[in-house]
Amino acid sequence: MKLLVSDPLSEEGLKILTASGIPVDVRPGLSEDELCGIIGEYDGLIIRSGTTVTKKVMDAGKKLRVIGRAGVGVDNVDVPYATQKGILVMNTPSANIISAAEHSLAMIMSLARMIPWAHESVHKGEWKRNKFTGIELYGKTLGIIGVGRVGGEIAKRAKSFNMTMLGYDPYLPADVAESLCVKLTTLEDVLRNSDVMTIHTPLLPETKDMISMPQFRMMRKNALLVNVARGGIVNENDLYEALKEKVIAGAAFDVFVDEPLKSDSKLFELDNLVMTPHLGASTVEAQEKVSVDIAENVIMYLRDNVIANAINAPRGQMDQAVAPYLPLAERLGIFIHQLNGQRPVDKIEVVCSGEIAGKNVKMVTLSAIIGVMKNIIGDTVNMVNVESIAKGKNIKITESKNEDSPVYSNMVTVTVTSGSDVLSVRGTVFAQTPRLIGVNNYCLEVPMDTNLLFVKYRDRPGMIGNVGNILGENGINIGHMAVGRERTRETAIMLMGTDNEVPPAIVKKISDTMGSDETKFIRLVE
Repeated sequence: MKLLVSDPLSEEGLKILTASGIPVDVRPGLSEDELCGIIGEYDGLIIRSGTTVTKKVMDAGKKLRVIGRAGVGVDNVDVPYATQKGILVMNTPSANIISAAEHSLAMIMSLARMIPWAHESVHKGEWKRNKFTGIELYGKTLGIIGVGRVGGEIAKRAKSFNMTMLGYDPYLPADVAESLCVKLTTLEDVLRNSDVMTIHTPLLPETKDMISMPQFRMMRKNALLVNVARGGIVNENDLYEALKEKVIAGAAFDVFVDEPLKSDSKLFELDNLVMTPHLGASTVEAQEKVSVDIAENVIMYLRDNVIANAINAPRGQMDQAVAPYLPLAERLGIFIHQLNGQRPVDKIEVVCSGEIAGKNVKMVTLSAIIGVMKNIIGDTVNMVNVESIAKGKNIKITESKNEDSPVYSNMVTVTVTSGSDVLSVRGTVFAQTPRLIGVNNYCLEVPMDTNLLFVKYRDRPGMIGNVGNILGENGINIGHMAVGRERTRETAIMLMGTDNEVPPAIVKKISDTMGSDETKFIRLVE
């Protein structure tokens, strides 16, 4: 058994690896071809952001069992292919929480007291105190967009500034927000009534360009905006215009759509924007912690077969009859969450019926919860942390089995409760493909291998043709479709697998044409 470390790791992390007794080679700076030439000798690979683990690398890694990423992001690892190859991918999702929170506060203080510009002025030999009159945070309103782990840590620290705190987080329980002294409200309310705003949401289809010019125009003229979360949540072209036109007073960004920033970026023109080169996790403590955490987790897996912070499903540890139901369960979770919208989830119930009910289906349940949670938390949610994350949001999880499955040999049912609303979906696997077989009282059968257009409508002639015509007029091809009706035949649902994404404007047109307030484009696959 051997381990390869292909990026710099802290001394503390290397000490843990060396003490494990597993031979370790440290070879930073390898090209892809060089890595492919040696990876076949190793059972484990530990990386940071410098190494890209491609299909070519994994195909060469004949013995490779685990890839450990010392950090949060796994953009440099082909995770789906790793899963297909049976290679476990780990990361360290919680190691940089404090560092990210503190950097956010540092950015806020830099803006409030104009520190970067004052620093530059002094270095020019100037002493223009009147030019750099800042503001106090005392008594100001802080808007936290995404009151999760990092946002929560910021709230704890902002109390000492005696700030009023507004929060936008549709998935955070009210009692958790109350314990942080954060008043939960709408995004628009946060934007309109905050003096300072800080962003802490994952980058998802729903959060991409979440802050654009319409949102900037809601903000106060003296507003300050900070982003130490992800590039792409704020539209950078609109950020430039908002700062250039003084729609808002200033901003501080640590993350950008394209990193590193190109030298010709127009953001460099701005005199009211603080920029740092993605330093949210760049502290001695965070760097050491990610190194220590990944070293311990990789050793535990290779030596003791114990899994921690797994990004993908650990297929090798389960009955092969159960393995195909993991992707099914996750896609059912993704589907039901998007159908449920932004309503807070109170309960997730997973029922396994048929032959698999006689087996250990814990990972099926976890996969379903991951599907529900990943559009709330992002890709950092995994088999290990999903239950604790759900618990932290006061979401009740139940798992049950039923050996009777009269129609299908195996079936997975996922039910989500949001207040008084209950939504249920059912699925099975055949021909190696996850298939949706029911939504609430509607029965149908549709593959879950593409994105889906969902329409609930009053059942009458011409409805299917209306949708087909609108999609055809807009160049969107339908790969497959299915229709399900209630026994009363008053209402029906339609699901269409499309080759292209259906833009919001087209979804609205279909909704208006069909007289349906339940028309949604469901993203199941990237």
